[in-house]
Amino acid sequence: MITSTPPAPADLRTQRESADASATAWALAARAGDADAVDHFVRALHHDVLRYVSYLCADPQAVDDLAQDTFLRALGSLHRFEGRSSARAWLLSIARRAVIDGFRHAAARPRRYDGSDWQAAAERAQPRGVPGFDDGIVLLDLLATLPDERREAFVLTQMLGLSYEEAALVSGCPVGTVRSRVARARAVLVELVG
Repeated sequence: MITSTPPAPADLRTQRESADASATAWALAARAGDADAVDHFVRALHHDVLRYVSYLCADPQAVDDLAQDTFLRALGSLHRFEGRSSARAWLLSIARRAVIDGFRHAAARPRRYDGSDWQAAAERAQPRGVPGFDDGIVLLDLLATLPDERREAFVLTQMLGLSYEEAALVSGCPVGTVRSRVARARAVLVELVG
């Protein structure tokens, strides 16, 4: 009988560091003009960018556009990437700016309200019976209760696996602030669940 044991946290950290090193190497190779490296770079980090943008952005329909904008900005700025931080941290900081710019752009446009029953349509479109789906909805609801700064710090470190230093780089704040935000977010989530 074969049993699968979950990897130890040190193994996960090693895997993440290896993946970060590969993505950084691909970014540097892409900067030098390697077209295959561009493809590897985008494929390696696309899922992380989508997850991060989806947690920052309140509009699920804008997530793909913002992720695409993130990669367009990154590819246009590769000539400035020097590899001093991981490519993932660099790319997520670009994603953060893309989301902020998206908010600014949306705020400048007047909003239209369609009186149709969009909530009922959204409920009907939700998948049912998918393992973990309800847990994912509960998690999203819990995360939505957190202030933006705490949610961002929690998602970066606890869900995307960035180190506190990388999260500080992405968020543009000191490492101690990230640690504090994560601790406070964790305390609120434990209180809500408990």
